[in-house]
Amino acid sequence: MTRKHCFLVFLVSVSLTGVVETQPTHTSLKPQRVHFQSRNFHNVLHWQPGRAAASNSTFYFVQYKIYGQRQWRNKEDCWGIREFFCDLTNETSEIQEAYYGRVRTAAAGIHSAWTMTQRFIPWWETKIDPPVMNVTQINGSLLVILRAPNIPYRNQQGKNVSMENYYELVYRVFIIYNSLEKEQKVYEGTHRVVEIEALTPHTGYCVVAEIYQPMLDRRSQKSEERCVEMP
Repeated sequence: MTRKHCFLVFLVSVSLTGVVETQPTHTSLKPQRVHFQSRNFHNVLHWQPGRAAASNSTFYFVQYKIYGQRQWRNKEDCWGIREFFCDLTNETSEIQEAYYGRVRTAAAGIHSAWTMTQRFIPWWETKIDPPVMNVTQINGSLLVILRAPNIPYRNQQGKNVSMENYYELVYRVFIIYNSLEKEQKVYEGTHRVVEIEALTPHTGYCVVAEIYQPMLDRRSQKSEERCVEMP
């Protein structure tokens, strides 16, 4: 073989090798860390792209099923999407059922294998938001009115449904003295209306609250501070 022919063969080999190396593989496309994130029964599937999947020509396909079912169902709104999440709230509305979700990737005409979540039971795994809180000053006291967050579903009358319908909830109320920035728990119980008495005049107070779930030994984050200056 002449030197010219050898050089041409070398160029063809390099070109073919480059094409092979730039094509995504099934493994490198496969979505990573597929999992549910749930807050107040808003159940959203999240994932991260595979190593070779970060491009505008990459699309994701989502399916779900109830534990024990053989047939997977397509989530039509998340079929061929570019986002890294999919809202499955309506598909996982039976909160004590166990569900699975799975995701696959398509890019450059290649489909990855499916990546599946662990078993997901909304009742066990959802996180609860802090209580909605109003603070009113009345005759030298503070009246704190608390409300648990609502779930995303409505009852048969079309009204909002509270998280209280599904869990035993304990409210914890804390008062913060502005001058000392010292937090003190002033109430723990199931009442949603709490009066804080014996407050010092001409003093600033802030109130925060959280929800505790005894059965799950879990608590919410604390609410935003509500601050009042006593007359």
